[in-house]
Amino acid sequence: MSLSRRDFARKSAITGAGVALAGSVGALATAPGALASYDTDSAGEETADASGGVGYGPLVPDPKGILALPAGFEYRILTYSGKTKLESGEFTPSNHDGTATFAGPRGTTLLVNNHELKGPRANWKYPVPLTEGLVYDPAASGGCTVVEVRPDGQVAEWVGIAGTSTNCAGGSTPWGTWLTCEENSDKAGVNGMTKDHGYVFEVDPVDRRANRAPKPLKFFGRYDHEAVVIDPKRGHAYLTEDASKPNGLFFRWTPPKGFEYGRGKLRTLADDAGVLQAPKCYDSGGKFVDDLSRAAKIGTVYGVDWVDVPDRDAKTVAVRQQFGADEITRARKLEGMWWGDGGAYIVSSYAREESPVQHDGQVWFYDPKRRTLTLKVLLGVNPDPSVDGAFDGPDNITVSPYGGLVLAEDGEGVSHLFGATDSGRTYPIARNDLNVGTEEEPEYSEFAGVTFSPDGRTLFANIQDPGILVAITGPWKRQLR
Repeated sequence: MSLSRRDFARKSAITGAGVALAGSVGALATAPGALASYDTDSAGEETADASGGVGYGPLVPDPKGILALPAGFEYRILTYSGKTKLESGEFTPSNHDGTATFAGPRGTTLLVNNHELKGPRANWKYPVPLTEGLVYDPAASGGCTVVEVRPDGQVAEWVGIAGTSTNCAGGSTPWGTWLTCEENSDKAGVNGMTKDHGYVFEVDPVDRRANRAPKPLKFFGRYDHEAVVIDPKRGHAYLTEDASKPNGLFFRWTPPKGFEYGRGKLRTLADDAGVLQAPKCYDSGGKFVDDLSRAAKIGTVYGVDWVDVPDRDAKTVAVRQQFGADEITRARKLEGMWWGDGGAYIVSSYAREESPVQHDGQVWFYDPKRRTLTLKVLLGVNPDPSVDGAFDGPDNITVSPYGGLVLAEDGEGVSHLFGATDSGRTYPIARNDLNVGTEEEPEYSEFAGVTFSPDGRTLFANIQDPGILVAITGPWKRQLR
């Protein structure tokens, strides 16, 4: 059923502020330099003392030069590209990205770890090994590995899928698998590829046999995928596209009538199964919104209608280019997603000159029941990313078992993991101290793959370059509002 501009304007007038409070994470303030819809004099500071007990205190520099953490916290390196090895003897692939955790057999914790490797295999020192039976395109460098952390602390790693391209984020499913997303839509014959790319693939962390003969889930569309979540109640899949010229889209996929999810069920669907749609947003006055960057105030709410994608496989024209300027709503750098609080949290990392309004990060909450998008986090443009303190460029995201959100930065300069409480205060959790540049021109890789263990005791995260998976433990506590 279509949500018309008139309907949304009428509903907004009736419900008022109630619409703006959808989801449990309220209007989230941000770090210094942020834009907010209320007084931020006491919000957004970095230390526990300065922010009224929020967070875990200041970060302590790491003598090993890898990861700064608050006092009382520690980290352990689980995989390290070029140093740790797979069960098959090859080195751990590089460019770690999106990750999810799963409860494994005999008390183990399983992680599926993306490796964002683009282009021919010759371009990379440590591509994902071409394990027999698990290869989609033998010319491609990317894929996923499965990491098993055993109760005694031992770690094992093996290939889950190989021969895919630019595996960026993805998402876990309610039935216990991982959907890995290709953030690259090269067609066969481009950059040495032998098959079309730009698809989603399913990886089973428990049943290795289920991963044989990888099949692209073409019904989700072919474009520069970033992340995906599944609505466990209604069955919709929501997906983000990280693209520009023009800006990318946020999608909804509706499964065929009568379809029942489960392990291996997605592989049984036809390439054109279900309906893929893009959003068309309206403000409370019924005015069409062309780009999400126009929201300049936390708590902004847009109504969402859905428009069918003409050619989801983009045979001749990229999906985002199949719509006119007034047909759908776009956003720059649509990145991580996480399902929680009955809806989807969606990240837009930044907006620059290509967008109507510039910012250094947004987090939106899509409420499928109300069919609304509510702006939860808005980061103003960071004037000096090289200075520690402000947060910018959020990418991967997770909902914390201790309240609020945890976000991984992929901005400029200093890189953090940071949290945001339900009432809007932010605090640092970790800082990447590993300089992959020079002393004169330091460079710190992005964080990615932020996710908690099933029991909530361990926070896992990746440092993309050179490719390090860490497990962070410490005195976690429920954060004050």
